[in-house]
Amino acid sequence: MVKIFYKPLGLLFGALGGVIAGAVFKRLWALLGHEAEAPQATDQDRTWKEVLTAAALQGAVFALVRAAIDRSGAVGTHRLTGAWPD
Repeated sequence: MVKIFYKPLGLLFGALGGVIAGAVFKRLWALLGHEAEAPQATDQDRTWKEVLTAAALQGAVFALVRAAIDRSGAVGTHRLTGAWPD
């Protein structure tokens, strides 16, 4: 029963997490002294180092935000229902 309750909330929080992670990455990229927009892999005016650094940072931010949201959702569900969503 907990899985049925948790699934729609997990999808909603996942989408919200993507938006949050995108905003965090954009802000972090600008704080590191780069331009407002991160380079695209196909941008020929950017170096390999810039493109790969941006990709690695973006992946780390998205993974961190997703883990934080997933964990928070599981803990919240456990507190509400007493069961841990698997």
